[in-house]
Formats: sequence, structure tokens, C-alpha cells
Amino acid sequence: MIVSKAPFRMSFAGGGSDLPSYYRQEEGAVLSTAIDKYMYVSVNKKFDGDIRLSYSITEDVDRINKLKHPIVRNVLDMLNIPGGIEIASMADIPSKGSGLGSSSSYTVALLHALYAYNNKHISKNELGRLASHVEIDLCGEPIGKQDQYAAAFGGLNLIRFHSDESVSVDPIICKPGTIKRMEKSILVFYTGRTRSASVLLSEQSENIKRGDKRVLMREMVKLAYDMKYLLETDDLDAVGELLDKNWKLKCQMASGVTDFQIDAWYNKGIQAGAKGGKLLGAGNGGFMMFFAPPENHSNIISAMKGLRRIPFLFDNNGSQIIIYQSNNRGV
Repeated sequence: MIVSKAPFRMSFAGGGSDLPSYYRQEEGAVLSTAIDKYMYVSVNKKFDGDIRLSYSITEDVDRINKLKHPIVRNVLDMLNIPGGIEIASMADIPSKGSGLGSSSSYTVALLHALYAYNNKHISKNELGRLASHVEIDLCGEPIGKQDQYAAAFGGLNLIRFHSDESVSVDPIICKPGTIKRMEKSILVFYTGRTRSASVLLSEQSENIKRGDKRVLMREMVKLAYDMKYLLETDDLDAVGELLDKNWKLKCQMASGVTDFQIDAWYNKGIQAGAKGGKLLGAGNGGFMMFFAPPENHSNIISAMKGLRRIPFLFDNNGSQIIIYQSNNRGV
């Protein structure tokens, strides 16, 4: 049996510049962190030649092309694993439509587990590249590349997206105390709402082709670099204001990013003492994040009555194999 885990991610600034409609014209950049909430994937050899796949439903099929799950179907075909395998997954928190990059965490964890199943090593960079290829090229999802690399690498990073399709992951070099203060300043709440990132990102991708929206995206990329500087110089006082600027720019990128209810939650958080924040992911549901001095947290928690607070820490390890029992498969 093989068990892998890949972290979810929380992005702070620059989201959307990882879409090809932007980075193929000018370099994109996102500042994000992996968090200690994970997608787990287990893989085991099956006694017969069939495939059993368990997620929100269970599929029992005798051929790859009968699988309904597009990521698993494409990954098994790409890795030339015809059958005789059982795959299951679970997550620490609600994942689908959460804004935490769950589908990419699943893809990364699946690839990592299947490479180990074949007794092969795969680098973090190759995990990010292959996961992006599976989701974007093979499954046809209109998404970017930040989530796959965040899940593969872990840590707090500036992730840059180049016109030649390559990706650079630059760790934020800062004092350990800065990271701890950052963690203690952030509050995350589950809104109870989910949404399709694909729909929002499709609209945003089309909008980026327009000059006025590209200008907004360019400003969000600049904010990612500004935040990198703040963290590296241990200056967290302006982080909340920066997050607030990024959120207000993001709300202009597509029509469904926010709505009356999301605006109401956000404004309540600001009025209760948050310096800034954002809805995580593409928008319109999932998790809401606030940045605030710890002494204001109790007021913000009271203001968010009805929403579940999710405690978290940053993850530094990225995707990992946590159980490896060789099945004598592969070379």
C-alpha cells in the first residue's frame, strides 16, 4: 500500500496571473503558502485486473476508459497503469469548490502515490509540471498553475509563471518569527458555500485579454512582489492593507467573484478590526480569510457568527509519501 498527502494552499496576492491569457504576454507572479490541511490518496494493488476508485462515489470498472473521474482516467492512461489497482482519497476539510486548490492537491497526491506504486521517484518540480499538464492539457480545465506547484513544493513562496510555460518557485526568505506572526494574524472561516472555479476563471481569462482588466492584473502582480518585500523585511503592519487592495482589484476581474452576502461578511470583518482579507480561490464561496492583530480576533470571530473558523498552520513540506509498502511492481 502507498499513501500520499498533498497540502491545500492559501494565496495572498497575484492570483489569476497564473492563467496563460496573462503570463504568455507578461510574467505572472503569485504569493501563496501551503497549509497544514491535506488531501490524502491511498493506492493498493487489487487482486484482480479491475479498477476500484473511491471518492465521493465508488467506481468499479474493468477498463480505464470506463472511469468517470477525468483526472484519474487521464493519469492512469498517461502512466500506463491498465488496471489491477484500488485508489481512495479523503481530505481534512471540505475540498470541492473550497478555494484552497483541492483538485490540484488531489492531482499532485495521486501522481506522487502512483509514481511510488511504480517504485519511481518524482521531483517536486516534475510533480507540479505533470499535475498542471493533467488538469489543463488532458482534462481541459481553464485554470492556472499556482495550485499544482504550491501543493508539490509546500512552503511560503513567490511562484512566477513564464511565457515559455516554465514555472519558478522562490521561497520567501524571512525570520522564523515573521512566519509565526503571520500565522497568528490570519483568521480563516468556512462560508459553507462552494462554487465552480472553472466558470469564474474562464470569464477572468477572457477579461484579461482586455486592456483595462490586464492593467488590474498587472497591479495585482505588483502587490505580490510588494508583499514579498514586506515579509522579507519583517514589516507586517502593511500586509492587511495590501490584502485589501488585492481583494478589491480581484472583485473587478469577473462578475461572479463576490456578491451581497460575501461583501457583507467582508465588511463585518473589517469593521470588527481586520486590516484586510480576501475570499480564497477564484471567488464566490469557499473560505474567507482576514488579516488582523491578534487582539482583534475575538471581535472578528463574534462578527462572523454562523461561519466555522478553521485553525491552521503553514506547511513547509509539500507533497509527501507517508506510507510506502512496495508491491514489487515496476522496474
